[in-house]
Amino acid sequence: MNRNKSSRIAWGVALAVSAAVVATPVLAADFGPVEPMKINAEKAALGKRLFFDPRLSGDAAISCSTCHIPQKGFSDGLALAKAYPGSDGFRNTPTLINTARKAAWFHDGRIGTNLNDVTRESITETYSMNMDMRLMQERVKQDPIYVKMFKDAGYGEPSNGSIRKAIPEYLKTLTSRGAPFDTGKMSAAAQRGFDLFKGKAGCAQCHSGPRFTDDMPHNIGVPENPEIWSNPMRHITFVTFANFMGIENYMNIRRDVGAHIRTHKVDGSDMGKFMTPTLRELRQTAPYMHNGTSKTLADVVAFYNRGGGNDANKDPRIKPLDLSKAERANLVAFLEALSGDPLTGPEHVWKDKINVNYAVIEDWLKKTN
Repeated sequence: MNRNKSSRIAWGVALAVSAAVVATPVLAADFGPVEPMKINAEKAALGKRLFFDPRLSGDAAISCSTCHIPQKGFSDGLALAKAYPGSDGFRNTPTLINTARKAAWFHDGRIGTNLNDVTRESITETYSMNMDMRLMQERVKQDPIYVKMFKDAGYGEPSNGSIRKAIPEYLKTLTSRGAPFDTGKMSAAAQRGFDLFKGKAGCAQCHSGPRFTDDMPHNIGVPENPEIWSNPMRHITFVTFANFMGIENYMNIRRDVGAHIRTHKVDGSDMGKFMTPTLRELRQTAPYMHNGTSKTLADVVAFYNRGGGNDANKDPRIKPLDLSKAERANLVAFLEALSGDPLTGPEHVWKDKINVNYAVIEDWLKKTN
């Protein structure tokens, strides 16, 4: 795919960072709280309202918050995501908490750090919100609340370009806070789990830094979710996506190729690689894996303890861990300690009703403005 230059640069930077992580011993100092980002309050408030406004979808029925639900850690609690009416998703909905810091977006990492691009794709793709941005712009212009908010934010008249800037500003406000790991209130079991995480279990090789991710794709042998291929609504979404992404033989393929769409290696060695997910807010965001095949954190730990799944391209670092039952429980306790306070208050959620019904304009043919 001919993706934007910033995505390719971010990808190269992430590769370099990942190499450094693998080569450097893991220290406690490599981890820490996720620091709040500097934001513009007026722009973030505008982005918040837009995030919860169903008029940003083609049929004015779904909003960004339809799938990224605050009460579920800005995920949706489903194994596989919903999609625009007439289709269903083929991947798990990831959390949006802390994502403004990501080096590459989506489970396959197909877009880099440009949140403007991420917002555009999320709104316009037929299987997500299916919105024509020209129509979206006109809808927003008709709302007097938006007219004022855009002006107060310094954007002037509402436009699709400023919408793609305001929503990312709101995403910057979604920062983890209050996790026992950050407040120094981890239980003894969680502390033992942290020691395993850094040592025997080897998790920190890929889950590093404040967000506990190296922002890189890896193949750990996650099994396919058969629902994608047996449910026509999900399969057609995959086919549409695969066609657009240039995946060969997409009508017959029965696997999610993951980061292969970034590199299209002829030997297929990049098949089945997916971005390392953040481990923050796991208590709120079950089920897990890119396709929702692990229902609980205990399932995730058991999967890694077995040495992952079966795949010819599996990362050689994924091997049986020989963790005892107690050690597995300690590791789960640590992972739970990475979840903090739910971001469900008015600071993060637009609480006021958004009126999507416009007043009738009398004698509209005679109106001049």
